[in-house]
Amino acid sequence: MSKKITLLGSTGSIGTQSLDVVRMQGYEVFGLSANTQVDMVLQQIAEFHPKYVCMANEAAADRLAAALAGQTGAPRVLRGAQGLRELAAMQGPDVVLNSVVGIAGLGASLAAIESGHDLALANKESLVTGGKLVTDAVAAHGVKLLPVDSEHSAIFQCLQDAHSAKSLTKILLTASGGPFFGMTTEQLRGKTRADALKHPNWNMGAKITIDSATLMNKGLELIEAVWLFDLPPEKIQIVVQRQSIIHSAVQFCDNSIIAQMGVPDMRIPIQYALTWPNRAPSPVPELDFTMLKQITFDVADEDTFRCLAACKKAIGKGGLGPCAANGANEEAVALFLQDKIGFLDIGRLVEGVVDSDSFGGSYTLNDVYECDRMAREYVRSHL
Repeated sequence: MSKKITLLGSTGSIGTQSLDVVRMQGYEVFGLSANTQVDMVLQQIAEFHPKYVCMANEAAADRLAAALAGQTGAPRVLRGAQGLRELAAMQGPDVVLNSVVGIAGLGASLAAIESGHDLALANKESLVTGGKLVTDAVAAHGVKLLPVDSEHSAIFQCLQDAHSAKSLTKILLTASGGPFFGMTTEQLRGKTRADALKHPNWNMGAKITIDSATLMNKGLELIEAVWLFDLPPEKIQIVVQRQSIIHSAVQFCDNSIIAQMGVPDMRIPIQYALTWPNRAPSPVPELDFTMLKQITFDVADEDTFRCLAACKKAIGKGGLGPCAANGANEEAVALFLQDKIGFLDIGRLVEGVVDSDSFGGSYTLNDVYECDRMAREYVRSHL
């Protein structure tokens, strides 16, 4: 069935892989957004002919508008955070896929939901920073929240039986362990940006690859799973599955377990979010069991990888605790990628901000943004 898609974050790793799926399925692109990569967006416009394009960066929006000036059928150019929310809310697409990186995606997620769109969510920070706001909006507007993260898609796929969710007792959330699995604190001390960007299994953007190396990504995914599947954090067990073949599993009240398997390729969960509740042939190769020599499991070392411990503490505190952890991490990772802090400083700063307040209680969208600002300021003042 043909669909119209609005894709937010079209030039990142998830965005470009989403367009692989769109291309294969013959979907129509209603709108695109990006941050600064004007040349890539121009190539995407030439192929997919969206009606609207938003550039979050104002200077990039000016460059794009100039490049499109005078072209027949050129898309309307939107700009900035307001333009991103406007694009997410526009009537026309069947589904909005949000793959914007960071808290910048929260406003767009809420705009899409409040406009009655089903939301395919690759922006985990929407749920991490504003989980109560997002899930309340989904319930109020009767839309579907479709997970795109490979782990949450795996869980979602395992729960498609109408009765499964009622008997769900535990989630087994898998982690690759990242490039530094098994290392001690001392071994991690001198790790550089180049070291941390060498993920063993997945092809991802820089920020999420660093988050995988610190295990922050798994902490964020635990928080996301709490909101997506309505389970307390103590019912979500993180399991290291080094080969990234089992993408997650669910356990039921009779202690039976169902897992989802496949090659480590994000186009599988992206496509399922777009074709749900149906399946379709994909551009991904099949899993070759004749080449699969072993599947191993281990525990995640949160004593060494402090970001994971901090996320567990943050969701335990509730309220804006996860938002504070996320904001501190975004700021710390940016500094690490600029070679301004060390690898271990990321965990120290994230844990520090989580310990700095109680964070419980209800909150508004403005509270989320203020907490994020505070967390970033904490990082800059504790270098």
